[in-house]
Amino acid sequence: MSSRRSNNTNSRLKQDYIRLKKDPVPYITAEPLPSNILEWHYVVSGPENTPYEGGYYHGKLVFPSEFPFKPPAIYMLTPNGRFKTNKKLCLSISDFHPDTWNPAWSVSTILTGLLSFMNERCPTLGSVESTDHDKRQFAYNSLEYNLKNKDFCELFPELVTTMKVELSRRVTLQSSHGDNSNVNNRSVTEQSSIQSCITNLIVIVGFAAFAFTVKYVMQHTKQE
Repeated sequence: MSSRRSNNTNSRLKQDYIRLKKDPVPYITAEPLPSNILEWHYVVSGPENTPYEGGYYHGKLVFPSEFPFKPPAIYMLTPNGRFKTNKKLCLSISDFHPDTWNPAWSVSTILTGLLSFMNERCPTLGSVESTDHDKRQFAYNSLEYNLKNKDFCELFPELVTTMKVELSRRVTLQSSHGDNSNVNNRSVTEQSSIQSCITNLIVIVGFAAFAFTVKYVMQHTKQE
């Protein structure tokens, strides 16, 4: 019975994988571990016009052997400002709520629901409070963070390439800004030097004029 259930679970997950590849979920990609089809890793790309824009959020789904009759556990692994990391998330599509689970729901349904809940602000077990500024900072830092994760790098090589290109672009941009800053600093220094020379020249001319005036007055006084 257990073996038959396991075969049914594997078959269903393989079908879900084929369906997900054929009809991808916007902003989300997912891959099962080659060594364990019950553990899937996903990446949420931050949607435009949200505090998550530009970020990549890595997480995992852990399916029970009874799937699809029981829901998976859902985790977020990348710091994001919305969910705790490495903690089970309490969602209506997760194993926290088996009573609301629908066996007809697929991996695509689960990931769509996760993205929808991520863009909301309602609290739940496993969620955190943060400002939009904090979320944008997490989004900016997510690239370097994900590249340190072995599973991420092995399962999502295309995203790894994308992130490395973006990080390289940032370095180039920062270097360019640094060069501009040096040019500006040199310009300011040169202007200060010129102003200093002009000031000194005015002072010298002023002293010379004063000395000439004093000498003239003294000579004129003697003549009288």
